[in-house]
Amino acid sequence: MRSVRARAALGATLVVAVALVAAGLVVLQVLRGNLTDRAGLEAEVVAREVAGQVALDVPYEDLDLSDEDVHPVQVTDEEGHVLVVSEGLEAISGTTTSEVTPAPSASAGSSGDGSGRGDDGEDEDDGSRGSDPDRGEVSSDDPDFSNGSATVEGDTADYRFAAVEAVTRAGLPVIVHAGAPLAAEQEAVDSVRTTMLTGLPFLLVVVAGVTWLVTRRALRPVEGIRRELAAITASQDLGRRVPEPGSRDEIARLARTTNETLTVLEASVDRQRRFVADASHELRSPIASLRTQLEVGAAHPELLDVPGAVADTVRLQVLAADLLLLARLDAGERPGRAVVDLGALVREEVPQRTGDRIAVAVSVTGSGPLEVRGSRGQLTRVVGNLLDNAERHAERSVAVSVSADRGDVLVAVTDDGPGVPEEEHDRIFERFVRLDDARSRDDGGAGLGLAIARDVATRHRGTLTVGTAPQGGALFTLRLPRS
Repeated sequence: MRSVRARAALGATLVVAVALVAAGLVVLQVLRGNLTDRAGLEAEVVAREVAGQVALDVPYEDLDLSDEDVHPVQVTDEEGHVLVVSEGLEAISGTTTSEVTPAPSASAGSSGDGSGRGDDGEDEDDGSRGSDPDRGEVSSDDPDFSNGSATVEGDTADYRFAAVEAVTRAGLPVIVHAGAPLAAEQEAVDSVRTTMLTGLPFLLVVVAGVTWLVTRRALRPVEGIRRELAAITASQDLGRRVPEPGSRDEIARLARTTNETLTVLEASVDRQRRFVADASHELRSPIASLRTQLEVGAAHPELLDVPGAVADTVRLQVLAADLLLLARLDAGERPGRAVVDLGALVREEVPQRTGDRIAVAVSVTGSGPLEVRGSRGQLTRVVGNLLDNAERHAERSVAVSVSADRGDVLVAVTDDGPGVPEEEHDRIFERFVRLDDARSRDDGGAGLGLAIARDVATRHRGTLTVGTAPQGGALFTLRLPRS
């Protein structure tokens, strides 16, 4: 039962079994009801025929009880005394009385004794016959129906009885019970039940088999996806892709989503590998330089370049801090929710910068504080990286402005340097990318500042773009949602 196919087949079989059993019970109930109603109608017809004869004061021994062996008849008065029964009726149940022998003392209306037959077989007149020729009638009300049994000439069977009330011309109320056999109903119900019970297991086997085959066919692409993923995991080749079925169902969407995930994963792994390789390459140069200076200093103390060693150490420190921040950003570190006034931040940070070769012009416009939500330290790092980049490429001027724009806060950093070619607008934000390859590594940096700046902007639900400044240099625009 650990297989999806087995669970699907079992579930479908159980559902079909429950549905068929419920439907079978309903069918049997309806069939039994219809056949019982038909037997009741047949009994009602016989009972009304006999009641009509009784209402006309036909002598009991002259009553036409046709098909007495098929439709047993019992006539009683309102007190339950038996007046007449059909010939051959030996026992009866389901009527007002189980007696099958006419009561001798019962009033017969048209006969002198309870059976309607005199001792010599002749009618006896009690003086009341014909006293009211218009009084005899048969009740038009619906008859009462009941189920019972009767023994006719030694054969016992189940019957549907109909009870019809009538009044003789002599004013004697009588009840006529007539029965119709239920053997046909029972035989039909038993036949249908047997057929259902015989065919149900076969049908359930067919349902289970078809469900198993259909499910296996439907899940075949899933098995192909699983095998390919297992092969990718074993080979660690993220360039492979799982097969995509030509259908437009959920499995096809699963395959496409899986391939998209593999594409993103491959790009992430490649990016991580390049990052490690570039980081190793960037770290190797200052470490080698520092080691060389220390070895020279150890052999010839008078030749030790202390300022150069300090510069290399500072460069290593800055590079390690950048790599640590990138690692935290890649790990999904979220910025804080503190309220930061970017205008005040720029005014405070620019005067604290030392070593800038060009003075930075600061401009803050807009009414009220220009506040955003995020990490003050990370936003300070973004502004610092943008200014460092501008200082590196500017010729005579560097400017930073803070303003409000339709619910956002804009921080624009411009310089009058050579600018950024349009085809490089996206590439410069990649890690370890430097467009000034001719520059020395000491002057050109490690190529992480702009990458860090864009990552931080993205984490703050903002954007960082590059364009062309009015004076022809680069224009970096940081847009953040205003608090």
